[in-house]
Parts: sequence; C-alpha cells; structure tokens
Amino acid sequence: MTRTTIVIVDDHAMVRKGLRMALESHPDLAVVGEAGNVRDAIDLAARLQPQVITLDLTMPGPTGMASVKRLRAAAPAARIIVVTMHDDPAYVRAAIALGASGYVNKSAADTELVAAIRAVVRGRVFIDAGDATLQTILALGAAPQAKAPVDQLSEREREVLAAVARGYTNQQTADELGLSIKTVESYRARLMRKLGLKERSDVVRLAIELGLLSPPRDA
Repeated sequence: MTRTTIVIVDDHAMVRKGLRMALESHPDLAVVGEAGNVRDAIDLAARLQPQVITLDLTMPGPTGMASVKRLRAAAPAARIIVVTMHDDPAYVRAAIALGASGYVNKSAADTELVAAIRAVVRGRVFIDAGDATLQTILALGAAPQAKAPVDQLSEREREVLAAVARGYTNQQTADELGLSIKTVESYRARLMRKLGLKERSDVVRLAIELGLLSPPRDA
C-alpha cells in the first residue's frame, strides 16, 4: 500500500504527538517529520518533499499566511492543510487563495484531518464545515483561484488599511496620506466592507496574518 507522507508543523509538542498518533492509526498515512516553527518546517519540507503539510498559523517566529507561500516554495508538490483555532472567514479565504488546499479547525482535527488529507491528495480543496462560520465560506464558494482579501483593495485602500492596523486616527491617516478626513472615512468603511471586518482589532489580526504588520514584541 502506498502511504501518504505528512509533515506536522505546530509549536506545541503535545499537539504534534496527538496528531501523529491519530494519523498513524490509519495504514495509508505516514508522518515523516515534525517541526515546531516555520524555519524548521521549511528546511524539513525542502528535504523530505512530503505530500501533505499540516500547518498551525500562530507560532513563535515568522508565522501567518506568509508561511503558506514559503512552504509551497520549499515543497511545490505538497498540499498544505491549515490546522488552527481561527475560524474567521477572512482567514479561510486568504489561506486558500495563498495556496493552502485545506482548512481544519483544531477543535475538530481529530475527526476532520484524516478526511482533509485524503481529499487534498486527490486534488480537492477541503474546508472543515463543522461550524457555522466555515459553512459561510462554503456558501460563498471559496475556490483555490479566489483572490486573497487584500488583493481586492486598491493601492490607496491598502495604505489606509496599514494606517488603521497601526492605530492611526482618521486625522493622522488624512495628514499622512494628504487626504481629507471624509475621504479617509470613506476608504476605511469600504475596505472594512470588502474584507468582511467590523473592528480595528480584526484589521490588526488580519494584517499580521497576511504578513503586512509585525505582531507586538510581547505577543
């Protein structure tokens, strides 16, 4: 029997151990490596060229959506499945658009991850539909070729997004970009609507995950 080779990427050793045990209980799956950070994961993926990489988004060091692209560059044939606690629709859209083949919530990983692995090796996109938020993504018709949320923004909207994420007031943003406050408010409302966000904290979180903004040093 040909076994699907898998690399697990998560900064918690107990999580990696649990996932390994769950996956290796299936004779068609083989965990060939583990990494506790993205740097090690990239080296491991480049050396082992696994068929599947399971990836936690939130880890020490370089993390976030940018790590999906870096892992794809290291192992172009590998299918990447994001395994995370984040169930924000913007996260799911961004992960799939940047090259992930699957998205599974950690709370359902013990039941959904095996199905996800088997689906992605057959060339399918797998999105865990176990909760209402991810079901919304399915209803929106998420697809691998869909644009990442930030790609839907104009250059000026990106500038306003960066300002909002950094905590600038509308007045500070207007002064920085040479715009009127009313224009800044218009851009801000438009980009929040495009990204499906409601609070500034949502903007900051998405900006960090997309690699547009460094997380706080004490995060």
